[in-house]
Amino acid sequence: MSGTRTVRRAALAAALTALAVTAPAGSSATAAPAPAPAGDQTEVPSRGGRTDSAVDRVAHFYGSYLDAVTDDGRGALTQALRAHYLTPELRARLANWEQREHADGVLRAQDTPTAWRVTYNDSAMGRAWTRVRLTWGGPEQPRHTHLLVTSDLNTLRISDIEPGSEQ
Repeated sequence: MSGTRTVRRAALAAALTALAVTAPAGSSATAAPAPAPAGDQTEVPSRGGRTDSAVDRVAHFYGSYLDAVTDDGRGALTQALRAHYLTPELRARLANWEQREHADGVLRAQDTPTAWRVTYNDSAMGRAWTRVRLTWGGPEQPRHTHLLVTSDLNTLRISDIEPGSEQ
């Protein structure tokens, strides 16, 4: 890791030196301070959401569900999350699908993804559709699957999860 950091610092120093050499003489623009090396910067991610947003509810569900599956397996917490976020009809359909396919119907897979992303797709007639992109594998060669999730706008509960196409 420190070898990579050293290479990055050397590349940054070389780039800054090259810029200083090629800058026009007598330029009146003030040079911006050099950025700190990548390993020294601290970026604090933030997350947010709204309680009245169907898209945020889907994102909260998938984030919580993946945490529960990763931490505890498919136990009581995953069932409680399903009961809270999914309609009873969807839970029944997922149970049938899971028995037939021997996989997790929420994820449409046997394994657990390493990341997720939720994006608004459309809304009409009391429903909202979101696209969920699940990332599998490591950062070197990630693979993605996509789901199309339907939510009821009155209850904000998820009423359908289907395989989706990449958009």
